[in-house]
Amino acid sequence: MLRRLVAALAAIVLVAEAAVLVLVHIVLGRTTANQSMSIAGSDPDVMSKATYAMGAGMGAFLVLCAVIAAAGALRDRPPGRFARAVLIGAAATHAVLGILAVGLVGWAAFATLMLILALLVLVLTLYPAARPGGGKGEGEGDGADGGAGPVADTPPPPPYGELKPTSP
Repeated sequence: MLRRLVAALAAIVLVAEAAVLVLVHIVLGRTTANQSMSIAGSDPDVMSKATYAMGAGMGAFLVLCAVIAAAGALRDRPPGRFARAVLIGAAATHAVLGILAVGLVGWAAFATLMLILALLVLVLTLYPAARPGGGKGEGEGDGADGGAGPVADTPPPPPYGELKPTSP
């Protein structure tokens, strides 16, 4: 239940962030085009179009992350390998932007980026680790999966009351 809630909340926040970033890049692109100033000989039209393209790219990436989080919320399954890599990339990007935001924008932007980072990390870590045999648990499957089930030569763990500390 918590996993689904966090993934759904992350999807909503990522869509909102994508919309805000696209809007900011549209404003920056129009400002650059309207000023018609050259920075170190750069063409203002190229700079404004590059700003639009960057906004569209960032928005598309964040919407992709939101779709991955929403799919995880609907299916209540961990993200696959590609989806996990995309979410890790988004988390790393938010961490770096959060570090930069403290000095450039302020603590409110830092707190917002860290909140989104926390949601992404929770989406990645709330699901149990994937098993090497395709994710089947003990007792699942028909045994025809090529030995991807539990290893037969490892003893089961002792009951809860018989656990002893390992240090003296």
